[in-house]
Amino acid sequence: MMEYKTKEQKKKFYNGSAWDELRQQALGRDNYECKECKRQGLVHVDSVKEEGERKKVELNVHHIKEIEHHPEFALELDNLETLCIYHHNLIHDKGFKPIKENKWNDEKW
Repeated sequence: MMEYKTKEQKKKFYNGSAWDELRQQALGRDNYECKECKRQGLVHVDSVKEEGERKKVELNVHHIKEIEHHPEFALELDNLETLCIYHHNLIHDKGFKPIKENKWNDEKW
């Protein structure tokens, strides 16, 4: 069984054709919509490729059980869900800093 502990191992996996094929299956199964937004009654669909422009990344395919800890589920469709970048980053705690509390609790004018 493969291990996905290092950055290089993960990069090799995510750049592989097996992942690309499975990722496309997951996106199609989920109708190219964020599953978390849908659970909240919202809609967030994939972007549309515009001629001459690079396609904007709107969706990620997320491993519910992370490959680092559960490599046996790395290529299992049932272990995947489509998420928008916001919800994927929220799960992985990326790019979100806590709101700093006002030190003096004063009004802002």
